[in-house]
Amino acid sequence: MTHKKQQNFIKNLRVGLLFVLALIFVLVLSGFAKAVVNPQEDGVGVEGKISAPPPTAAPTISSPANSRTITESPVTVTGICQTNLLVKLFKNNVFAGSALCQNGSYSIVADLFSGSNELVVRAYDDLDQSSPDSNVVVVTFADGNRPDTLARITMTTIFAKRGADPGKDLAWPISISGGSAPYAVSVDWGDGSLADVYSVAFPGEFIIKHKYEQSGIYRVLVKASDVNGAVGYLQITAIANGTPGQDVAGAEDKNATTKVRILWQPMLVFIPLLITTFWLGKRYELLRIKKRFMKGEDPF
Repeated sequence: MTHKKQQNFIKNLRVGLLFVLALIFVLVLSGFAKAVVNPQEDGVGVEGKISAPPPTAAPTISSPANSRTITESPVTVTGICQTNLLVKLFKNNVFAGSALCQNGSYSIVADLFSGSNELVVRAYDDLDQSSPDSNVVVVTFADGNRPDTLARITMTTIFAKRGADPGKDLAWPISISGGSAPYAVSVDWGDGSLADVYSVAFPGEFIIKHKYEQSGIYRVLVKASDVNGAVGYLQITAIANGTPGQDVAGAEDKNATTKVRILWQPMLVFIPLLITTFWLGKRYELLRIKKRFMKGEDPF
């Protein structure tokens, strides 16, 4: 191969490499493989619920027994239920606690009103649809030391179940009444951490907060006492999102899903463009050789 042939070969090779590099560069910039996180800032989200029939099997109250007189509070309410449903306890139609049904049974720690208490439990699915009522259990709380109903502490909440991502604050509004303020409130979050202690100056709503380090379902027990020694209890159910037992401490938002989107549209543009460019280059080279040949020059 002559020196001129080598130069032309190198020049054509450089041109080809430049086109290939330019194609790769453009494909990278246009996001050949682009991670898409939902929801997107410029996207439109659609949210809905899939309809399903409500639970048909009513839970039962096995303990305490009907017509029983109780002298100590709190009392543990247990019974049979459908697994994985949320069981809510009501005393005289006031929410008194919740627990997730596991292995076909539940257990809820609750305090009682002085005097007669009508206990009913209902099971709720993920759409918050209720099962039929359980059997009604009426018990009498004989609080001889505190006959005054106002002396009893009552706690309730509009959220029987509440969730948050691990590593994020789970905030829960609790309403407290009765007794004699101020109140000392301790919260056992069910994850083995030390109980949180709150000082609540007046009756009304206050907020409890916690960060779970691992995904799972936790029994939260709230206990309040006043200056006179009166005590109230509330058991609720907390959920740390994700797969139970997975170590996700410090994780980012798990509601965002990531998927890979392959953008093939740039290939439809640049492959024909690349072929056309090489064809034009080849045609130009043939014309240049032809002109040199007609002039009697060395075409190479």
